[in-house]
Amino acid sequence: MDAETIARLRPMLSSYLREFDDCFIRREQPRHLRRLVAGQVSDLQRKSLEPIALASGTRPRTLQQFLSGHGWDDEQMRDRLQRIVAREHTHPCSIGIFDETPHVKKGDRTPGVQRQWCAVRGTTDNCTITVHLGYAAGDFHCLIDGELYLPESWDKDRDRCRAAGIPDAVVYRPKTRIALDMHARAMANGVRLEWVTFDEGYGKDPTFLHALDDRGQRYVGEVFPPFTGWIKPPPVMLKEHPCHSHKTVHGEPIGRPRNFPRVKVLPGAMHKAKSVENLARYSSAFQRQEWQTFHIKDTTKGPVVWMVKSAPFHLKRDGVPTWEHWLIVCRNPLTDEMKYFVSNAPPGTPLEALLHVAFQRWHVERCFEDEKSELGLSHFEVRTYRSLIRHVRITAVSHLFLAKAHQQLGQERGEQQAPDRLPGPDGGQRADQGVAAARPGAS
Repeated sequence: MDAETIARLRPMLSSYLREFDDCFIRREQPRHLRRLVAGQVSDLQRKSLEPIALASGTRPRTLQQFLSGHGWDDEQMRDRLQRIVAREHTHPCSIGIFDETPHVKKGDRTPGVQRQWCAVRGTTDNCTITVHLGYAAGDFHCLIDGELYLPESWDKDRDRCRAAGIPDAVVYRPKTRIALDMHARAMANGVRLEWVTFDEGYGKDPTFLHALDDRGQRYVGEVFPPFTGWIKPPPVMLKEHPCHSHKTVHGEPIGRPRNFPRVKVLPGAMHKAKSVENLARYSSAFQRQEWQTFHIKDTTKGPVVWMVKSAPFHLKRDGVPTWEHWLIVCRNPLTDEMKYFVSNAPPGTPLEALLHVAFQRWHVERCFEDEKSELGLSHFEVRTYRSLIRHVRITAVSHLFLAKAHQQLGQERGEQQAPDRLPGPDGGQRADQGVAAARPGAS
């Protein structure tokens, strides 16, 4: 965004940032926020604190103290951002996307840094990881939450954590637990997520899917090939049969009592849950089907096409099958890559609607790309937890402004965004209509 455009949008930026004024307790603090956001949306080459401070005529130490030392409520800033999204960007097929992104760092003092998988480089590297919740609504998208992933090695070394300003209450949590906490916050702030989606890193954890089921949150998420369940659920025993009562000697039970309910043991291991890869290859439910070809979307590299099969699927929970879910198997006709998706959408939901949600992760990937390349999300040079979290949240504030400005500039130029289409042989019904029609109770 060049200086001329920023100058033209300055009144909009000032009005937008006033919504966050009550997050601060000192008169100069809102001005510091404005300097940081203006620097992030400017054409500066580097978006770390020092270049932004020098460009705004402020001492770098002042902005460093604003992030690390000043008392102000960055959690309220996050909540306010979510309420703005809930108020102004509601959508009939809004989609939440869970994902994480690495930030390559040198040394060992950045909070959470260690050698771990770094997706941007496709290898193990020294990096810090933040977990995020993205929000997609038609052609609009932004990040509405972000948290630091604290590795177990850090959690076990509390002296190291205290040196980095990490509170004792901040401990190791699996990324799925962080995602569930972010989901709960967004719901509490009025953000309505009609669907959520995620990659296999989250889908590999059955307890994550069970938690979404318990919350009544519809999802279409990718799972690993070894993920297990049943196409045809086996019978379940609710209590011990009288003729198989637990053996006793002198009134004392022998051995370990069996838990109920439990799957009834059948001959030939038919009672055992099978991997989704195995079910897709050998189960009659999939062997009887022909592959359906779906045109998912168009990209700058050409159309994205997948061949698809689907069947009812029962997850394994506490050793017994759950209620009926979906298992969707996708094969790329060019590379033979396989993807497996599980969904808790009700029976009768159009497969096109499920595929539309399943392949929406590009929104959060684009958010990461924009925040890193345009706003300096990974440019932080901080050594404390508070500074890092505040940087993540201020960057989300800047990103939401850019998303709003992008929409406004497009309207001023008379641009009409082509509505998303549901996947189909040649594209099909508008996504906002087709996916909304898949809501429970919709005709």
